[in-house]
Amino acid sequence: MRQDWHTFDDAEAVAQVTAERILNSATQAIETQGRFKLVLAGGTTPAQAYHLLRTADADWEKWFIYFGDERCLPADHPERNSVMACENWLAHVALPAENIYPIPTEEGIDRAVEKYTAVVAAAQPFDLVLLGMGEDGHTASLFPGHPLDASATVVAVRDAPKPPPQRVSLGLAALNTAREVLIIVTGRGKQAAVQCWQAGEDLPIAHVHGQDGVDVYIDSAALGDV
Repeated sequence: MRQDWHTFDDAEAVAQVTAERILNSATQAIETQGRFKLVLAGGTTPAQAYHLLRTADADWEKWFIYFGDERCLPADHPERNSVMACENWLAHVALPAENIYPIPTEEGIDRAVEKYTAVVAAAQPFDLVLLGMGEDGHTASLFPGHPLDASATVVAVRDAPKPPPQRVSLGLAALNTAREVLIIVTGRGKQAAVQCWQAGEDLPIAHVHGQDGVDVYIDSAALGDV
């Protein structure tokens, strides 16, 4: 499956091109389907990209926002991906609140999985999924060493190796039906995981391919000597 790597000087450059890619994908989706269904990632570089979208001239009423994963924390907790996205972007543009679909982890892990499974079923296929990669090769909240169910659209994660241990994540069945997948990797701390990924090791990130492969936006620090 296609895997195209694009290297940029630093995290700020990756954030800039990510914001541009989101806007271009939105334009194409709205022209062809009348709406744009976007899955957001957490992390510092995605947050920078979202901040850049505040000033974009976009048809926000036709955007629909979903999340790749979420921690089981109160709805207003600052470590939630939904809170980060709202603070950096969504609260500052005319995107209707009813078009935003946070994962309701504040209701408990089982209820959140049940509710978000229905949300995802109604939304698939997503137009663009944004993903990051952790230093251990995890993506969304799919961690190395945990079983990967290729048929699951939404999964409960009860023993994440980083706090909080309980999370809800999109599964491979949702990620791999997406029309476009963009993986964002920045920072020197990711070098080892990048090398393992490129060497073909069995990392969760390596199982994500969307409908037509993935694009990887990576900065020079994360790429290292590979």
